[in-house]
Amino acid sequence: MSKLFIPKGYRPVLSLYETQTAVGGIKRAFEDNLSRALGLKRVSAPLFVDPKTGLNDDLNGVERPVEFDIPETGGNAQIVHSLAKWKRMALHKYGFPAGEGLYTDMNAIRRDDDMDNLHSIYVDQWDWEKVIDRGSRDEQTLRSTVSAIVEAICDTADRLKEMFPVLTTSLSREVKFVTSQQLEDAYPGLTPKEREDEYLREHKTAFIMQIGDTLKSGERHGGRAPDYDDWALNGDIMFWSDLLECAIEISSMGIRVDEKSLDDQLRKAQCDDRRGLTYHRMLLEGKLPLTIGGGIGQSRLCMLLLQKAHIGEVQVSIWDEKTMSGCAAAGIVLL
Repeated sequence: MSKLFIPKGYRPVLSLYETQTAVGGIKRAFEDNLSRALGLKRVSAPLFVDPKTGLNDDLNGVERPVEFDIPETGGNAQIVHSLAKWKRMALHKYGFPAGEGLYTDMNAIRRDDDMDNLHSIYVDQWDWEKVIDRGSRDEQTLRSTVSAIVEAICDTADRLKEMFPVLTTSLSREVKFVTSQQLEDAYPGLTPKEREDEYLREHKTAFIMQIGDTLKSGERHGGRAPDYDDWALNGDIMFWSDLLECAIEISSMGIRVDEKSLDDQLRKAQCDDRRGLTYHRMLLEGKLPLTIGGGIGQSRLCMLLLQKAHIGEVQVSIWDEKTMSGCAAAGIVLL
């Protein structure tokens, strides 16, 4: 069911024309900042994959991919949910060495996503992946990579305010690192989303670590597929939004599973049936490179930096009648 929050007295800071100019500026500047910070090369990426390869992202395991038949091949294809697995296969195929990686524009359809200020069924993000050696599969590597991404975001924000001085977005470069278990211990009576909001209200920029495994309460902080992130070495980059009065997740990322963690997580998630798929078999046999990677939401980053109240102000999608009428009444122009 859709949800709509209208900030009191909200008026867009930029006109529609200025917004389009700014979105283009953000995308060019951030791509440069990100590739320079992490040592990434741009590559082309698929819009759809063969479901038999196991390359599609299963997200929380309940979302339905958009699937269609291809008469010429006699088989089906699935619109990607993300490129979490495809990127690792690409690094293997292209022969990337340790310390180098790739990034790409990812466009997806997630038809089962809720619709609200931050969610659309159309997903656009920068998907990136980098080869690391076994000695770098640790929390220090994760933390330093998170800090580099936050710096790239803040540098982009500063560049944008030079282009449009009317913008007043203020982001903290200081990242607070906290585990999902520490959040549950600190706020035991709150939901995971409420815990994030309380923590970000105080700390402004944070990386919520270790998402996917079961907490002491028996619940999970959030869903994660068992076959890309290592649940002990992953997390979400989040910023506080004064406008929306909530924490905004900009990136989900992590050090990826190796043979041992994949075996363990498939068993925990009761997904042993995936072991025979091409991607999973190669991983379990140690044929794929060790990597770190993630996705960074393009529209969400544009929302945050441009002080927009709704994701539909920076991307074109389809909305339900309640959202469209509510936005129209509040003066929010959906593209």
